[in-house]
Amino acid sequence: MMNSPSERSSEILWDSRHPTVKWAQRPDKLYITAELPDAKNVKLQLEPEGRFVFSATSGADNLPCELDMDFFDMVDVNDSKANVGLRNICYLIKKAEDKWWSRLLKQEGKPPVFLKVDWDKLVDEDEDQDSKPGADMDFGDIDFSKLNMGGGVDFDADYAEDDEGNDDSDAEEENME
Repeated sequence: MMNSPSERSSEILWDSRHPTVKWAQRPDKLYITAELPDAKNVKLQLEPEGRFVFSATSGADNLPCELDMDFFDMVDVNDSKANVGLRNICYLIKKAEDKWWSRLLKQEGKPPVFLKVDWDKLVDEDEDQDSKPGADMDFGDIDFSKLNMGGGVDFDADYAEDDEGNDDSDAEEENME
């Protein structure tokens, strides 16, 4: 159903007053980035219960922007930090407990339109278990040097042989058939 012109204009006004906010999490912290070029008069209020209030003005017209969000769980106000840049405002918010949240906000349902996932900082819960790739993989007693996986090969020498016409690829293809 179409909204009336006054309803549409209030939606546009509502959206324009909220900067785009990107977020990502780790078990111990949240990354919140408010995309707001030329932000001035930045004010941040973070409460231990997880309430996050932000306000600033932006651009040549000093348009007011504000956010008021209730995070899913409690946060550590003392270990949280903010950084105001030319194009955005970044917040590193320490969680009160080291655990993954099922969502960012207490409010269930569809998140507000200005709230986006920060794909640059996104780490899946399963991927964050160990910071080193493959750290949880058990290879047992496998001796990789006996698997003929190309370890220790001088690639420059192989390339030089290929240039001279000593290409073994035909022989390998015949063996494959």
